[in-house]
Amino acid sequence: MTKTWKVALQEASDSLRSAGMDLKQVREDLREAALNAGEAAVFGLEGWLLKSSIVPTTPFLDPAIFPWTSVLEDGWKDMREELDELLGRRDDLPNFQDISRDVASISDDDQWKTVFFMGYGYRSEANWKRCPRTVALLEQVPGLTTAFFSILSPGKHLPPHRGPYRGVLRYHLGLRVPEPKELCGIEVGGETRHWEEGKSLLFDDGYQHSAWNDSSELRAVLFLDVVRPMSGTARVANDALLKAIAYSPFLRDAKKRHEAWERRFEGSIRQ
Repeated sequence: MTKTWKVALQEASDSLRSAGMDLKQVREDLREAALNAGEAAVFGLEGWLLKSSIVPTTPFLDPAIFPWTSVLEDGWKDMREELDELLGRRDDLPNFQDISRDVASISDDDQWKTVFFMGYGYRSEANWKRCPRTVALLEQVPGLTTAFFSILSPGKHLPPHRGPYRGVLRYHLGLRVPEPKELCGIEVGGETRHWEEGKSLLFDDGYQHSAWNDSSELRAVLFLDVVRPMSGTARVANDALLKAIAYSPFLRDAKKRHEAWERRFEGSIRQ
């Protein structure tokens, strides 16, 4: 039997109630967030969850807190080679907002491209096969919820925005970064960093953040979301909520959109 959003919400509620929480309002918040393309999800619960975060709640974090970041850095050239092969068909790659509707408020052109690998239990089997060395590295990342290549075109700016839920942390690995590096950057919570090829950035996208590429070349990173380490009942709550989100209408819509793009892409290859 296929699990539904309603069933997933009930399971989340049961898990959190067993942890000593009443989740009636949280279930309503999640449902409303799903109906609004994933925006403004469960803000009311974040404060309680973050008090039990094992890692800092600062805008940027030291990537070394996760041992797997060094594994990805060691393998960045393998990922770069697979990315470069796909960039030969850059115009055919999906615009981010064509897959995930919630980013339409910050990007409405063809200057932010993606190569999607996985998200909340769903994975792109075709891209999995296209990039076996990248996938082999991704499989070494515990708590991985989302993974894709993020490609910003020359002159592209992403205006200030925030992620839907601070129960995950955002990770970037520089794969293709124009020189000088200062032409491309990201600001999170008022702090600015610049990508470097083969180097990691780890940050909390629950803070308002923006990004830009003021160079004349493409900027590309490996983009991951990973579960924020928490202790006690907060960990139980976070795991339950993330499992529920996986069955939301928003995620189902993104899956359908990606599968539609995949059919078009495969068709163009055969022509």
